[in-house]
Amino acid sequence: MTVSKALRGAPDVSEATRAKIKALAHQMGYVPDSSAQGLRTKTTKLLGLVIPAASNPIYARMVFAIEERAQELGYDVLIAQTQNQPEREDACIRRLLSRRVDGLFITPVYRFEAEARIYQEIVVRKVPTVLLGSPAPFCKDFVSMEIEELVASYNVTKHLLALGHKKIAYLTGPPVAPWAHERFEGYRRAHREAGLEVDDKLVFQSGSTLEDGSKAALQMLNENCHPTAIQAVSDLAAIGCAEVLLQQGIKIPDDISIAGFGNILAAEFYRVPLTTVSQPKHRLGVAAMDTLMHLIRNEDFQLRRLAAELVQRKSTAPPKS
Repeated sequence: MTVSKALRGAPDVSEATRAKIKALAHQMGYVPDSSAQGLRTKTTKLLGLVIPAASNPIYARMVFAIEERAQELGYDVLIAQTQNQPEREDACIRRLLSRRVDGLFITPVYRFEAEARIYQEIVVRKVPTVLLGSPAPFCKDFVSMEIEELVASYNVTKHLLALGHKKIAYLTGPPVAPWAHERFEGYRRAHREAGLEVDDKLVFQSGSTLEDGSKAALQMLNENCHPTAIQAVSDLAAIGCAEVLLQQGIKIPDDISIAGFGNILAAEFYRVPLTTVSQPKHRLGVAAMDTLMHLIRNEDFQLRRLAAELVQRKSTAPPKS
């Protein structure tokens, strides 16, 4: 009984005795049975983390921060990848629920539908959940960790306008993603405040990948709209676009300026270092973990969006006169 109490940190065992028992347990290679502990405490010390893909650089720092903070608090993190497919998201979440995780982090697979059954199941099961991204109608009942998307995008457009650009093309994000709409609204708001109309011929449907940016760039070149600057919804889209322009002999920023969003590592070390928005990815991860702990402990907390800063690099400059 004394050994059991010492290993689980019971208060009625002296520090000296606890230290001796833990030292002996370490020497003998003893590993506690977490399943047995879970039956006693009705917790598993497991958290589920659902993201589109671990290869996406936007999530690398966030996942690192969540896992690092979880380790400090005695939790293990199970990671699942949805590949942005609703059916796969359902399967990932159900597998984690079957493991009786104490809480969930989810980057939603956005869809146009107002409801999604899997999210209703989470509500019914009362599993503490934090969204890593903007809420949508189908997941409106959950706490979300977000940045000031609209303000950050507005600041990028203001930067380009201040340089003297009047024809700024915009590469939009996935049409189902609320964060993409907020970033586009920031672009529109900056134009309105400058007394400029947004030219629909300068808005190109894109996504958030390198391939999306490349396709948008080819469409823009084919339509001969001749912008002096391009603002992309993400760094990957901006880099994909920039590659096509450079291959066509168009110089950045001499012939055209380009800016992204996210400040992934590749943005800083791209052959033309990219002006972008620095998303506080590590701080988002820490804040998400702390918020989930408040939910698990049923504590009051205050939720706020995190600010994101403009990072000016060599990909933007005044237009040619």
